[in-house]
Parts: sequence; structure tokens; C-alpha cells
Amino acid sequence: MRSFPKVASAALALCMVLLSFGSSALAEPKAEVAAATLAWGQALGGADPEKMLPLYSDDAVLWGTLSPTVRSDRAALRDYFVSAFKVLPSLKVAFGDQLIRVYGNAAVNTGYYTFSYVKDGEPKNLPARYSFTYVKNGERWLIVDHHSSAMPSPPR
Repeated sequence: MRSFPKVASAALALCMVLLSFGSSALAEPKAEVAAATLAWGQALGGADPEKMLPLYSDDAVLWGTLSPTVRSDRAALRDYFVSAFKVLPSLKVAFGDQLIRVYGNAAVNTGYYTFSYVKDGEPKNLPARYSFTYVKNGERWLIVDHHSSAMPSPPR
């Protein structure tokens, strides 16, 4: 009976070590998804549709901030970004709070971002909310579903 405290202490220490591995294992995919989202923002700032497309899976769906229709093939996604870069010159994005959830090889990143651009020589901002759904393909997280809409005005 005297060895019980030693066994309990060892078991507690082992549980703490295992829990620390578990939490870091969960943090890694979240960090990878955050990095994929940051890469999307950097590509957007480059104003090159050809740099945007590799971030999306071949069967991705985009319901963009500027689009009245859903885009569900590569040509339609490319067309969306070509138009966006024309309509919003010098387009950049700044991310606000992000809520990232990982479910095995799938993840969802929901939050808000603010687009900035120059129109008629004046800087403009467009606050919006988004949801990116990712699927891990090998070592890369690819967007399979992207929804973005302008932030609504507060109710009066």
C-alpha cells in the first residue's frame, strides 16, 4: 500500500505528458490552417488570379463578396478574381479574429477581414465576414468552400 502514492504520482505525470502531446498535436493543424489563410491573403495582395487558383481544390466552391452567383469550377473562380482585381484596384486584406476548428483532414476558419483598395485615387475599405473550409491534400490545406459577404450594417 505504501507504493500507491508513487504509482499515483507516476500516473499523474504520465497523463500530463500525454496531454501536452495531445494539445500540441491539435495546435499544429490549426497553425497550418492559419498559415494557409495567411497565404491566401498574401496571394490576394499580389493581384494575380493564377496565384489564387492553386490555393483552391479542383472542385472548390466560391461565394465571393462581389459575386451574385456561386462559382464552382476553375474557370469561374479565375473569372471572379480577374473581375475583383479590376473592380478593386490595389486590393489588400487584413484579417481580424479567426476561429479555426480542425476535424481530422478537414478544417473550417471563420472570421472577419477588411479589404482595402484604391478607387478614383482614394483609399477605401470593405469590411466582410468569411468562412473558409479546407481539406488537407498531402501536406497542403486547400480551400474547398469559401463564402464571403460584406459586413451588414448594425440594426437601427
